[in-house]
Amino acid sequence: MRVIPIALAPASAAGASASTRLTTLLPLSLYIHFPWCVKKCPYCDFNSHEAKGGIGAIPQDDYVAALIADVEAALPRIWGRRIVSVFIGGGTPSLLTTEALDALLNALRSRLQFLPEAEITLEANPGTVEAGKFAAFRDSGINRLSLGIQSFNDSHLAALGRIHSAAEARRAVDLALRHFDNVNLDLMYALPRQMLAEARSDIETAAGLGVAHLSAYHLTLEPNTPFHHAPPLLPDDDLAADMQEMVEATLAGAGYHHYETSAFARPGRRCAHNLNYWLFGDYLGIGAGAHGKISSPEGVIRETRRRHPRDYLDAAARGDFVVDQKSVGGDELPFEFMMNALRLTEGFSPRLFQERTGLPLASIQDRLSAARCAGLLEISAEQIAPSARGQRFLNQLLLEFLPDR
Repeated sequence: MRVIPIALAPASAAGASASTRLTTLLPLSLYIHFPWCVKKCPYCDFNSHEAKGGIGAIPQDDYVAALIADVEAALPRIWGRRIVSVFIGGGTPSLLTTEALDALLNALRSRLQFLPEAEITLEANPGTVEAGKFAAFRDSGINRLSLGIQSFNDSHLAALGRIHSAAEARRAVDLALRHFDNVNLDLMYALPRQMLAEARSDIETAAGLGVAHLSAYHLTLEPNTPFHHAPPLLPDDDLAADMQEMVEATLAGAGYHHYETSAFARPGRRCAHNLNYWLFGDYLGIGAGAHGKISSPEGVIRETRRRHPRDYLDAAARGDFVVDQKSVGGDELPFEFMMNALRLTEGFSPRLFQERTGLPLASIQDRLSAARCAGLLEISAEQIAPSARGQRFLNQLLLEFLPDR
């Protein structure tokens, strides 16, 4: 991208601390969290809990009723706004019975306005029990399926604590493609004792299956996980960097566009739900531990639901699902916006910053200039985007926009 200086309006005396006022309603997505899994993976730091007593012990009818009550309690804050996308994640939401999922989606449609073309994604694992439900999921209105594959190598799946085999993963993808034309596969690289050739085999296998979207994540050791407390032997930084370059080159050669840090899509198949996050749209998060971001002309509010499933279910009778609400101040908004938007390899339009934060772009002129001078950012009249160096060192780029920087 050719670098062209932007003609910025003068910043106010208060700079980025100036009061914000949004003049338009932002796109609104819905995130639904299902907090149970058959088995907790040792690398996972999501709010997920093993189903003690087996799948049959999950109180799914009570949980669906609580989700519906959660939406009803939130209606005054989102009244009249239309839902552009839905993402049902977890945990393993494909553990829901088809009847429970159908009841949930019907209840949501009767209370919320979904755009006719709304993307509705369900996360699923490749176990054969879940795979047998794919046709019913489609009939319920799910139009995008995201499969947690992680690897097509049995030894690496075992090291990750996954309960499916490579053969089950392939069968699940084949069955998913019979019922959905929009399928994502989640993959991981830099796995315990993984070699470059093994990582390449995973990526080439996934690309050869013809799915619309691939997400390829570098395994990280998150705090408060078994892997963090007892780290496995992982590839060194140089090998992990080689794997990342291989992933990008292999998928580019297979016709996938690298549009976000870890996301690759066929033409026209970018994930609408995640794009709304990265472009700093709004989202209502319901379910145990779910987070949300709701904007209004008065400002931006972040909220968090009760985390433990038991506490969340107990809250249904009282309607007090939200345990934390925080107004995001004008000095915090530049970092929050950039933390999302700079994940996109193509960046964002300059006008989007003021549209989504209520702040003039001039309020961060010095920070933009510093990031560009450091070779981390490319700026034109049409686009602000991370450079190739900025994509590689995204954390360093984001430091430029911290409130106390």
